[in-house]
Amino acid sequence: MGSSRRRQSAHYSLTASQHRLTSAATRCGIVGIIVSTTLLLISARADDWPQWRGPNRDGISRETGWLENWPAEGPKKLWESPVGIGYSSMSVSKGQVYTMGNVSETDYVYCFDAESGKPKWKHGYPCLSKDPNGYLGTRCTPTVDGDLVYSVSRAGNFFCLATASGAVKWSKDFKKDFGSEAPMWGFAGSPLIEKDWVVCEAGASASVVAFNKLTGQIVWKAGSDRPGYGSLVAFDLGGERCLLQFSSENLICRKMKDGAEMWRTPWKTSYGVNATTPIIQGNEVFLSTGYGYGCGLIKMSPTGAEEVWRNKNMRNHVNSCVLHDGFLYGFDESELKCLDWRSGEVKWGAKGYGKGSLILADGKLILYGQSGKLGLAEATPAAFKETCGFQPLTGKDTWGSPVLANGRIYVRSIDKLVALDVKKK
Repeated sequence: MGSSRRRQSAHYSLTASQHRLTSAATRCGIVGIIVSTTLLLISARADDWPQWRGPNRDGISRETGWLENWPAEGPKKLWESPVGIGYSSMSVSKGQVYTMGNVSETDYVYCFDAESGKPKWKHGYPCLSKDPNGYLGTRCTPTVDGDLVYSVSRAGNFFCLATASGAVKWSKDFKKDFGSEAPMWGFAGSPLIEKDWVVCEAGASASVVAFNKLTGQIVWKAGSDRPGYGSLVAFDLGGERCLLQFSSENLICRKMKDGAEMWRTPWKTSYGVNATTPIIQGNEVFLSTGYGYGCGLIKMSPTGAEEVWRNKNMRNHVNSCVLHDGFLYGFDESELKCLDWRSGEVKWGAKGYGKGSLILADGKLILYGQSGKLGLAEATPAAFKETCGFQPLTGKDTWGSPVLANGRIYVRSIDKLVALDVKKK
């Protein structure tokens, strides 16, 4: 009897121990799943690209964990669509893709479903596409902010549209409203969102204008400089919120609160083609333009600007550089180069993409050539290391910058937009 009770007690003890072990194993399994999922989410981050040159206007995507090894034929093409004639890049927000183009002397702002390419809406208005050198069509990249999207035509038609339908919320005409004449190759700057405002270069009679982004009411306007072909950039300097304007002949620093000029420094590229967006790091700014003018690093203060160095090692004609770990990567006319931020020294140069464009994501350069070649390269000063490349589109002067957003790369030619799948399976 006693031995029977002892066996029964031992059985119960063993059963309880097994139950505890099973429960512990279950808990460990659940924790393991949670940890694995968390690590996966950390290693693969998706991100929108809501404006020209991305979230911070610096050409850098925060996306990680995307497909970096492509087959010879390139990543899978998800969809393709005609988008009219133009040089606009793309913006991506909340599952929708936006760009611009001109068809039969009518400008369109296009909106597509990002995954399927299905057209959601398009907003059209009369706008001449003519150009003195044959570079027809649009320039601006739409800027998305919440449920609104902003666009500027080459003639100065400024629209605020609903992202859901393309309905016009408000609009301005730079020529009628400010007496402005478009630059020789058209207005090209993409609208800048700053808290409750949207800020644009509107022409020589209203060099920079801040509008209430919901109503279009003018908050302030400042200056009389003719616009260049780059875009405004917001930043902080000496405790003051500021913006940089790269006009046709000067780099101008203005106070964001009222547009008041703080200082200017001359930068006179041939034909007024200051067509790039300044790159800011701390209290320094890098500028580069083409037509043989060159590049330079400028140290900024609230009272003025001082040149750190200047040379002709980087002459960006139509697209800006990116900055990564103290080195600049960009197109010196038709040659891709890497420069030291501190000295301007060339670390390497490589050809094969023409006057291309590029963005940076997770330590990789996404390169898009002027004849439609798309490639990847390591962002390293050691040497040019191209890892893959293929031809998703054909044509010439494919200058619209590529975009990476939510596991998809978007590229366009003069008149077509393509979406490529770079999600890791």
